[in-house]
Amino acid sequence: MAKSKLAGMAQTVLGPIPADELGVTITHEHLLIDFTCVFEEPADPAEKELAYQPISLENLGWIRRYYTSNLDNLKYTDEEVAVAEAKLYKQAGGNTIVDVSNWGLGRNPEALARIAQSTGLNIIMGTGYYVWQSLPSDMDSQREEDIAQAIVRDITEGVGNTGIRSGIIGEIGCSWPWTEGERKSVRAAVMAQQMTGAPLMIHPGRHPQAPQEIVETLKGLGADLSHTVIAHIDRTIFDFDSLARLADSGCYLEYDMFGEETSYYPFSPSVDMPNDALRIDYIRQLIEAGYLSQIVVSQDICTKIHLVRYGGDGFAHILKHIVPTMRRKGLTEEQIRALLVDNPKRLLQFV
Repeated sequence: MAKSKLAGMAQTVLGPIPADELGVTITHEHLLIDFTCVFEEPADPAEKELAYQPISLENLGWIRRYYTSNLDNLKYTDEEVAVAEAKLYKQAGGNTIVDVSNWGLGRNPEALARIAQSTGLNIIMGTGYYVWQSLPSDMDSQREEDIAQAIVRDITEGVGNTGIRSGIIGEIGCSWPWTEGERKSVRAAVMAQQMTGAPLMIHPGRHPQAPQEIVETLKGLGADLSHTVIAHIDRTIFDFDSLARLADSGCYLEYDMFGEETSYYPFSPSVDMPNDALRIDYIRQLIEAGYLSQIVVSQDICTKIHLVRYGGDGFAHILKHIVPTMRRKGLTEEQIRALLVDNPKRLLQFV
C-alpha cells in the first residue's frame, strides 16, 4: 500500500495532527446521531404509545430495556447537549473522541467542528455506509468504484463544500447474513483504504462467525488488517479460541459497549450481554495471551439514554468508573495506557 501524505498523522475535523497528540482516546462514539433507521415499533399493542413518547422518568425503565423502540431515544442532534456531554469527558482526562456517525446516521461535519472548538477535544469523523437499514434506495445501482471515490473525497477534500475531512472509514455496517449492498459497501471501503491509507472500522453482524468471515473477506480484498478494527466484540464473540483466531489476523478488537450492564440485548435477545466486569475479564484474558497491542475500548453512545442528561453514564464512564475497576482487577498502568493511548494512536494514524 502506498504511503499517504498524512502518514503518521491523525485527521481530526479541525485538521491533521501528529498521532502522538491524540492522548486518551475512545474509538467508537456518536456525539450526534439520527439512529431512527433501527426503530422497531413494539409488538405489544399496549406498549405502542411508548414508542412515541419523549423520555421521562415514567418510561425510562422500559426504554432502557427496549431502546430501539422509542423514537425520541434514537435521535439526538442538539449541539449544546453534545458540548456539555463532551466536556464531562474532557474534564475526566479525555483528549480524543472518534465519532463514527457516517452516511445515513445524521452525520453533521460542521457541528462536529464547532463541538471540537468549544471543548478543545480532538474529534475524528467517520465516512462510508452503515447497515442495510440506512442504505439509500439506489444502492443496487451504485458502482462500488463510485462509492470508494466518495469516501476518498470525504477524506482528502472534505464533506460536500465544508472542507471538513473524515479521519476514519467507518463504521462500515454488516449484518448477518450480509446483504449484497453491505458487501458492496465493504468492497468500496477497502478500495478507499488502499487509496488513502486511512484506518478502517467494521461493524460486524450479530453472529459469532461474522467477524471472522468479514476478516477473511477483507484479507481477500487486500485490506490492511493491521489498520482495521472490528467493533462490538463484546456482543459478538464469547469464546477465547475465536477471539484469538480473530486477533491472529492482525486486526484490532474493539470492546466498545462499556456501560451496557443489562444482559438483555434488544437486537439479539438470545445473546447474554456481558456486563462491564466481564468485559474487563475478556480483555485481561486477551492481554495475558499476548494481544495487548490489538485492543481498544469505547462506549458506543448512540442513544439519548446513554447520555448523562438522560440518566446514562456518558462519555466519561470508562475514565471515571472502568479504569479504577481495571486497576482493581489487576491491569497495570502500562496496560491501561496501551488500551486508551498507545493502541488508538497506532490505529488512527494514516499509513
